[in-house]
Amino acid sequence: MANQPSLYERLGGVYAIAAVVDDFIDRIMIDSRLNANPKVDEAHHRVSKAGFKYLVTEQVCWAAGGPQCYTGRSMRDSHAHLDITEFEWQAFLDDLRQTFDKFEVPAAERAELLAIVESTKSDIVRAI
Repeated sequence: MANQPSLYERLGGVYAIAAVVDDFIDRIMIDSRLNANPKVDEAHHRVSKAGFKYLVTEQVCWAAGGPQCYTGRSMRDSHAHLDITEFEWQAFLDDLRQTFDKFEVPAAERAELLAIVESTKSDIVRAI
């Protein structure tokens, strides 16, 4: 059996991933469902959008099997103080799906990416 291309390769590599991340970060930064949380709103205005996009691109590339190494903080360290709720998590996923739709990400790759994102939920959403 021939080697299956990595998710990174199937997504089109760093340039394609960066374009999707660019759209997604623009989308979440202005989402009123997320910014209703004052801690999230403050964080969205404190961090450099360009730097945020860079780190998320790096992280997605790394998680998808690309050559990049993620150099940012852990998901727990970067989100614990934000008190993110299940509602906000679902809004975040909705934004992600809208971006996937815009870029016509195929179903198999979409499912793999969603599984990667879901694996971070316990480090991002506050325990009740």
